[in-house]
Formats: sequence, structure tokens, C-alpha cells
Amino acid sequence: MLLYFVAFIDRVNIGFAALTMNKDLGFSSSVYGFGAGIFFWGYFLFEVPSNIILDKVGARLWIARVMITWGLISGAMAFVQGQTSFYILRFLLGAAEAGFFPGIILYLSYWFPARQRAAITALFMAAAPLSTVLGSPVSAALLEMHGLFGLKGWQWLFLVEALPAVLLGFVVLGFLTDRPEQAKWLGDDERQWLVQTMNAERAGKAASASHSVWRGLTDPRVLALSLVYFGTSAGLYTLGVWAPQIIKSFGLSNMAVGSLNAIPPTIAVVGMYLWSRHSDRTNERTWHVVIACLVASAGLALAGMSTGVASVVAALVLVNVGISAAKPPLWSMPTLFLAGPAAASGIATINSIGNLGGFVGPAMIGWIKDLTGSFEGGLYFVCALLLLSAALTLLLSRSIGRSQAAVAH
Repeated sequence: MLLYFVAFIDRVNIGFAALTMNKDLGFSSSVYGFGAGIFFWGYFLFEVPSNIILDKVGARLWIARVMITWGLISGAMAFVQGQTSFYILRFLLGAAEAGFFPGIILYLSYWFPARQRAAITALFMAAAPLSTVLGSPVSAALLEMHGLFGLKGWQWLFLVEALPAVLLGFVVLGFLTDRPEQAKWLGDDERQWLVQTMNAERAGKAASASHSVWRGLTDPRVLALSLVYFGTSAGLYTLGVWAPQIIKSFGLSNMAVGSLNAIPPTIAVVGMYLWSRHSDRTNERTWHVVIACLVASAGLALAGMSTGVASVVAALVLVNVGISAAKPPLWSMPTLFLAGPAAASGIATINSIGNLGGFVGPAMIGWIKDLTGSFEGGLYFVCALLLLSAALTLLLSRSIGRSQAAVAH
């Protein structure tokens, strides 16, 4: 959770930096939206090989490498001079961070049985909205350091918020345990129970689950989940990249924007955890994804229609709750039909293709805003992507159900 908290701040702090950076560097909405989203092309290209390497060399070494390199590149964002350097550093940040999120999802599958995985994934993923809750006022405060030692406020924001990633990389090297078998901090009986439980679960799905790397890359269900995740990513990064500017458009100060932007994710953390617990308790995934996507879609449509600060914050609450609640049950679905190296490559494929939504959503909003002068059309576009995610989830659940029924017979 702590690692993802820091990762997500470094991924979307550009949303606050933009409140002053765009004017300083002369960026249009299109340039900013494209640069914010190009991060995910680095993700897309390096995600699968990164996750396969993690499965081979272990999470401790690989996650430490990821964190140190992304921290250094995130700090280098303070020295952006113009459009080209902005694009290059955002791309390199994505390449450096590739493998972190799917690596942790894979790592959790080594430690937690499937029945508990949605709630555990929700606890981990709660770091994303929490990073906005705590990061928004901090980022707004860092912008007020403008002029200190000759640096702009947005430069201080990038430098200060990059430091924890580098430091935590060394903490990971010293403390992370790769597998339950190596957990000296567990009692002998606890360790034995956990190893036996996880081995029995893997053996139980051996007949139906795909195991090869190639199957993880090419399974149609993986591609379908990638498209579902595409819509949720477009929604998530629309919030991270554009929500501060949407709120700022009502004429508020940076500190007021920081405070208001923290409200929706605060509510989302609670909703996300309760929704995921309900998904685990009922052992139901499909409708927990579908309903959450529909809630987020409705929130985006309402945000597009909003004419005041109160209504736009209320709409952003719906978007935050829906997006956050959809992801844990969604991430519990791949391991229903993938195992071993196939799970490593399949999870990374879903995340890499799906996260291209993080490019398309913010970039389209910037482009449409330059064309129309309004956020409205872009918000409706992302709303449509989430409706598509809901429909694809229903179709996918039928496919998974048929394959499991066929194995049972």
C-alpha cells in the first residue's frame, strides 16, 4: 500500500503541477493531455517483460529496481524545458514504472487464497484514492513554495514527491519477502499452513487454468479483460490528470482546489473496501464490476452537466467510488483461468493494454477542450468507454462460466 501510494502520487501529481506549469511552459490543453497520457505507452511496451522478469528473479529485487528508477525520473520532471522534454520524461516514467502494479497483483496471488483476494486487492488499491486524499493538499502546499531558491512551485512539487520512491526502493531491498516459503516472520505452523493452502489451490485449478506465457498473452478472455480495464483506466486517469483543473475552472484558489479534490477519494476508499468485501463474501465478481462501472459512467455524465462547484464535486464522488470499486473484483477474475507464468504474462497484458485508457482518456479530454473550450464533450467520451466496460464484463462472464462448466463435465 505504501509503495502504491507513492507511485500514484508520482503518476498523477502532474494534475496539480499543471495548475502553474502549463502557463509557465506555454502548454495548450492538447499538449498537456497528450504528455500526461504518453506515460502509458512506456507502460504498454515494457509491462509484460517486466512482469515475467519479476516472476523469475523475485519481487524484492525487481520492485526495488522499479521504485528507484521511477523516483529518479519523476524528480527529473522538475527540469522540463518544453514540449519535447515533457513528452520524453513522461514516456520514460511509464517505462520505469512498468511492471509495478501487475507485479504486486501477481505477488498478492502468491500469498492470499482466491476467496480473500478481492478484499486484499482492495486494501492495496485503496492507496490510489488515499494518495489523492493526502496528496492533493500537500501538492497544493508545495506549489506555494514558488520562488524558493529560484525554483518554481511545480518544480518543488516534482522534486519533493519523488524522494520517497527512491528511499522506499532501498527499504524493499531489505525487507520484502518473495514467497511464503521464505517468511521467517511467520511461525512454522502458519508458514506450513499457508504454503499447503496455496499449493492445494494451484493444484485444484491445474486442469482448467492456462499455464504457459503464450496462453497468458493470447487468451481471448485476457484481451476482453484488457478492454474492460481500458475503460476503468480512462476514468481513473481522467480524475488524476484533469479533476484539479475541472474544479479550478470555477475560479478557486490552488489551496481550495486541493481541499475539494480530496473529498471524492475519501468517500471512495470506504466504498471500495465495503464493495470488495461483499464481492468476496458472495463470491461474485461480474455484477460487482458492472454496477461499479455504471455508477462511474453516470458520475462522468453528471460532471459534464454540472454548473457549480458543489454539483461537480458530488459527480466526482460517484466517479471515484465507481472506478475504485470496480477494480478489485475485476483483478480477481484473471486468476480464475490463469496460473503460473500465464498469470504473470496475462495480468501484465491486461494492465498494459488496459492502461492505454490512461492515455486515451486524458488526451481526448485535452483535445476536445481545445476544440470546444469545455470539458463536457471529453467527459461524455470517457462515460461511453465505461458503458462499454460494463457490457464487455457481462459477455466475458458467460465465457468464463461456459469454460468452467465444460471442465466440470
